[in-house]
Amino acid sequence: MKDTERPAVEQADGPAYSKEAVHHPGQPRGSVLAGRSTIIELLLVSSRLGLTSFGGPVAHLGYFREEYVVRRRWLDDAAYADLVALCQFLPGPASSQVGMAIGMMRGGFWGGVASWLGFTLPSAAGLMLFAALLQDVNLTGAGWLHGLLVAAVAVVAHAIWGMARSLTPDRIRAGIAIAAAIGVLAVPTAVTQVVVIVLGGLMGQLLLKPPGESRSDAALFVPVPRAGAVAAWVLFFGLLVGLPLLQRAYPAPALAVVDSFYRAGSLVFGGGHVVLPLLQTGVVGPGWMTAEQFLAGYGAAQVVPGPLFTFAAYLGAVMGGWPMGLLATVAIFLPSFLLVAGALPYWDAIRRRGTFQAALQGVNAAVVGLLLAAFYDPVWTKAIHSPLDFGLALAAFGLLAHWRAPAWLVVAAAALAGEGMARLT
Repeated sequence: MKDTERPAVEQADGPAYSKEAVHHPGQPRGSVLAGRSTIIELLLVSSRLGLTSFGGPVAHLGYFREEYVVRRRWLDDAAYADLVALCQFLPGPASSQVGMAIGMMRGGFWGGVASWLGFTLPSAAGLMLFAALLQDVNLTGAGWLHGLLVAAVAVVAHAIWGMARSLTPDRIRAGIAIAAAIGVLAVPTAVTQVVVIVLGGLMGQLLLKPPGESRSDAALFVPVPRAGAVAAWVLFFGLLVGLPLLQRAYPAPALAVVDSFYRAGSLVFGGGHVVLPLLQTGVVGPGWMTAEQFLAGYGAAQVVPGPLFTFAAYLGAVMGGWPMGLLATVAIFLPSFLLVAGALPYWDAIRRRGTFQAALQGVNAAVVGLLLAAFYDPVWTKAIHSPLDFGLALAAFGLLAHWRAPAWLVVAAAALAGEGMARLT
């Protein structure tokens, strides 16, 4: 089914967005930005992102915004920020969950699966190949890798600049964003991130007036039945409780791997780096691999694009080849998929209440603050070490912001420039 295009609608406080107004069965009349995509389209788009999204979860959100908000206009900045806020509340890798959520919005459950596959499989395949062939090679000092880190600085800065213009347009919301960034930098823990988001919502509810009309007020129609959402919640908690019991009754190696990786994916807030201690305890502690093998894989995970959670593919492949690698990958991402599927169908009904809209404005401002904090550490601190690095970051930002160059081209150019700089020095 093709979506009917309407002329772009200009907004005084943001860019123009094309409004799609096709009605689908079960979709409220008047909803916008709720078009449908084929599974093949979702798979192709997310695969391109999976092949080019370097720089970690914050950079991934920048790539997603450029592709889904700016280029394809599948949703606007406000709706995108709502999804980011939702996924920050849920345990698991926030950037991957945002991709799953957009896939579900465009194609239901299978759309979410297609978006996850496309974004995840490139890095998972690369890490499984590394596990088979390159376990003793250290690539973290390569010049082209440093160029990728510098490109991530530009991508994240571009994303924050675009989101801040629409999500922190007044002093109150700008203040919430700055306070959130300071709080997270002062106490850099996953718990702090959750507390900052909650406080941002409370401040928004107390200090901001409910908007009379939201650009994304009816934007998040999801073609997922609520019965399916309930089933997702039941399955999530059922596996979380049942897998350890089942593993004790039937101590098979594959079941032990599923239990360990599913639990790690279920209990982690704050993204990929936070899951590393849980994974190390789960695979090095039982003797499934050495600490040296674990650290070698972590170094390789910094090289490939896509989510850091695909580190599970490397760990599984070391333990039992590519079948175990695939099993570990599915196990660590399954909780995230179930949580998104369970929460997303209810998110739109909640977010369109007047008092909640004011709170959500505060949450969105706090999310901008979280991105600001992550932009400094680890994105900036790991990439910018010299005036040449800063110059390369400025050039990449200029290509993105003013020349509208595609992100993959900027990433490739930065990698080549980084390799050239390494050879000169």
